[in-house]
Amino acid sequence: MRDLSYTAKMKITNTYGLGKGSILLPSAKVEIEKWPVVACDQYTQDRAYWTKVSEITDKTPSTAHIILPEVYLSDSNKSERIQNIQNTMKEYLNNDIFMKDIHDMIYLERTTAYGRTRKGLITTIDLEEYEWKPFSKAKIRATEATIIDRIPPRMEIRRGAALESPHIMLLVNDSNKFLVEKTGELTKAAQNSTPVYNTDLMQNSGHITGWVVDSADAKANVEKALEAISTKNTRADGSLFMFAVGDGNHSLATAKAVWEEFKEKASPEEIENHPARYALVEIVNIFDEGLTFEPIHRVLFNVNSDKLISYVAQQLGGNIAKVEDPIELEEKVKNSTAGFGFVCDKGMFFLSTPVTELAVKPVAKLTIFMEVRKFSVLVEKMAE
Repeated sequence: MRDLSYTAKMKITNTYGLGKGSILLPSAKVEIEKWPVVACDQYTQDRAYWTKVSEITDKTPSTAHIILPEVYLSDSNKSERIQNIQNTMKEYLNNDIFMKDIHDMIYLERTTAYGRTRKGLITTIDLEEYEWKPFSKAKIRATEATIIDRIPPRMEIRRGAALESPHIMLLVNDSNKFLVEKTGELTKAAQNSTPVYNTDLMQNSGHITGWVVDSADAKANVEKALEAISTKNTRADGSLFMFAVGDGNHSLATAKAVWEEFKEKASPEEIENHPARYALVEIVNIFDEGLTFEPIHRVLFNVNSDKLISYVAQQLGGNIAKVEDPIELEEKVKNSTAGFGFVCDKGMFFLSTPVTELAVKPVAKLTIFMEVRKFSVLVEKMAE
């Protein structure tokens, strides 16, 4: 949770794309197990899940009351919901719902219902150092194409909001496990270190624990780790790629859009210091054992497989090769930088492309390929 109404000057660490803002955690008067909920873009086809959340959090402070689950985006009372959300944010700020502001990072351990534990660092980023558009050279970049139509409804919520509670995950390439994991070890080992956040998560979602990164050793480690990662990820043209958006891309793109809108009328001082310039994120190491990656599979019906494969190849560039063995196809996709495996009525094919960017524009709406066919299967995997 971050206070968007905080007006004191924030420390800016633009060297790495990070900022330092005001992080809020619920006070002792809050029933902690009812405070956290899943991200608003989860269970988008399951109203029963969100109805249960409402029952659990009824008449008690909870982030459930300050987010708009996407399952309700098409409802006729959306505007009323947004107004209630913004009013509740102000009510929480005025009624001692939060403990004293935290101006340091928070080290987080999230254990899922499956027993895996993911580690992260909660902090803020400078939106001036983030860009979602393809082929960006920004320090913080998107990992998927951004669907522009998804941004305006989210902007309605963020405009005028006194708080933000997004789940935006930034991935960092840190094979030495220096930034997140080492910082966590030093934080937990510090004298008098105790969790500031520790609770089970509702509806069998696991457990979460957080510690403030406030020891001198832990802070020094963060600076050293960021410097090492920066050196490693600076390209020949001088551009620096620090973080990739692993989750919450549209939430971050919305924050960027609201900030760009705000800048049009802002004074130079406001542009330098305003809290809307920042967004709350969790940094997670791409090498974290608790973070699993799965291939993306797409099953397409009633398409012309020849035209589909040729069109994708034409748009992305690269070469198509027929493959006889499914294991060989799997290995080719697995070992490629940006390779696509196709399985269709004509056989198996591998498309190798020269794509190096994390986010590219969609090649086309698949409806252009709709012709009478039994079916065609597209198996797609975008490797790291």
